[in-house]
Amino acid sequence: MNTSKYFFQTLIVVIVSGLSFLAFKTFLPKKLFAESKLDSKNVVVDSLLLEAIAEDEGATIEDSMAKTVIDYKVVNGIQFPPETFEEYTGNQYLATFFEKLFQLETKKEGNVRIAYFGDSMTDGDLIVKDFRTYLQEKFGGQGVGFVNITSESAASRSSITHEFSGNWKTQSYLKVKRPSNPFGVNGHVFYANDTANVAWVKYKANKTRFASELPHPTLFYGRSSNKDGKIKYVIGTDTISKKLTPNALVNTVVLSESNLKSIKVNFKKADSIPIYGFNFDDGKGVHVDNFSNRGNSGLPIGSFDVATKRAFHSKLDYHIIVFQYGANVLNYGSLNYGWYEKRMAKVVAHLKECFPGVAILIVSTADKSTKYDLEMKTDSAVVPLNTAQKRYAIKSESSFVNMYTLMGGDGSMIQWVEQEPARANKDYTHFNHRGAKEAANLIFTQLNKGYEMYKELRKKRKKPDAPVKKDSVIINKDSVYEE
Repeated sequence: MNTSKYFFQTLIVVIVSGLSFLAFKTFLPKKLFAESKLDSKNVVVDSLLLEAIAEDEGATIEDSMAKTVIDYKVVNGIQFPPETFEEYTGNQYLATFFEKLFQLETKKEGNVRIAYFGDSMTDGDLIVKDFRTYLQEKFGGQGVGFVNITSESAASRSSITHEFSGNWKTQSYLKVKRPSNPFGVNGHVFYANDTANVAWVKYKANKTRFASELPHPTLFYGRSSNKDGKIKYVIGTDTISKKLTPNALVNTVVLSESNLKSIKVNFKKADSIPIYGFNFDDGKGVHVDNFSNRGNSGLPIGSFDVATKRAFHSKLDYHIIVFQYGANVLNYGSLNYGWYEKRMAKVVAHLKECFPGVAILIVSTADKSTKYDLEMKTDSAVVPLNTAQKRYAIKSESSFVNMYTLMGGDGSMIQWVEQEPARANKDYTHFNHRGAKEAANLIFTQLNKGYEMYKELRKKRKKPDAPVKKDSVIINKDSVYEE
């Protein structure tokens, strides 16, 4: 067999094919061959991570905090016991939140609202759905909370059926640095700019506990010069049309005072009006809004517009914000997460400015397994990232849930994947529905343990001295001798 002959024949074929391709390239659609790179200056995903890594390259994480004992100051007569770095929960920083829960439980007064920001771990309402259910079971509350106009995970969300037309224009804080209008509380802004076709969105309640109806459906939208926009929908046999008045930074319109099973809303002449989403809650008990975004590191939250978020805060009144990130921060080739610790501490500070008085709860990265020498083991980046997350939680006076430890620590993801029935997917990173429910229970259990401790501390706190009435003070001037 003459191998050299076949080699040269193959080489000639490759050369001829290449020359033919170049010859015909000029006749093919230009979109297939962009002559310049896409402008990435306005793209957020990964860019903030890369900037942070480059800026802090070579920085080291101090290990001094590992031996630190965290002592807490007395707040409203409540002082949680000191904690070591290893056991840190930061329940002291949830005292105001715990007091709200106490009023709900004992007096059935008021309501508590939680914003839950996360990445793909909470996609499709995973974890958050069950976390919401556990809280509503104990403290009351109906409804799934705030829901986007469009969502990449709508098809996989079981807590609500969510459909929408394909002509919505969407801007996300993960992809756009300079939006046409400020992002909503969910990090998105939507536009019904298709003047030829009606843009619509439809929600239908499923048989989820405490969310089998859509209570008090309310639309949130922003400011615009367009005063002609309106929404049209049907309730029973009635067709209802309501005008949009986009005068304030954040506006609301209530579609119904009663609970609905489903609703489809058409947007007409609403182009240029920023649409944010719908809220479904009964105004009682606990409500949890899921603001998950695939690929999110948490850093883009630092770009939120303060004025807009405060406008949302005045209407929704958040008491605690949960951060659950990490899955998208583990694969950047470094075990030094000092850059992430520093940047996320700034994000928390910014969020406290956006939502004055809000408490922060940090949920750490879960375990993740990677193959080393043909054997699945805990990824080498998990513990360093977990440590960095705990450090910025302490520095920013935030509460902390160590998901890595709670699910079993080293090698636990392997067990969650390989046991029968499985609690995690074969990517050795994400929980399935069964695992998500257990993860939610782990978070709720720690939170509830802190709450029960708060109630015990509350019983023991010293009551402030009663103010003395002026009439009860007797001053005998004759007994006072002045030189």
